[in-house]
Amino acid sequence: MAHFISYLMYNFTLTFFLVGLLVSAISILTHRQGISRQLVVESLISWFVFFTIGVSDLYNGIAHTVFAEVSAQFIGWANSPFQLEVGFASFGFALVGFIAFKGSWQARACAILGSSCFLVGAAGGHIYQMITAGDYAPGNAGVMFYSDILLPLFGWILLYLNRPSANKP
Repeated sequence: MAHFISYLMYNFTLTFFLVGLLVSAISILTHRQGISRQLVVESLISWFVFFTIGVSDLYNGIAHTVFAEVSAQFIGWANSPFQLEVGFASFGFALVGFIAFKGSWQARACAILGSSCFLVGAAGGHIYQMITAGDYAPGNAGVMFYSDILLPLFGWILLYLNRPSANKP
């Protein structure tokens, strides 16, 4: 059980994404006025920005500021002051994710755009480190790497499905 909990904590991007899907499913299934496409997409995107961007980036911010040594080791880095900057950037993305939770389409677009730039850039950094430094640490080449690519893609799909013109009858 301890190994499973450790896996969930180290692979927090996947964990919070799955929690968001679970909460979305509960929200959809407990809706009393029937299930519609708009309800499903709205639930998915709102909980996506809340958990996958808001909570995940809050967790990442804490990891890089409070537990910098552990985070560096997980990624395969040496600890450096740069982690503090990553942590504070993550806090900023977390705030935007929380604001976008029940915000407008534009607020969600901003949250997904900013987060996507950060994550896709991180994926590029992971690839670079794998090629040049042979860094295949779990935090560089594992679930984190794949989530840096797939989560922005999922966010953009949700944003497209939730675009204002898609919600008109």
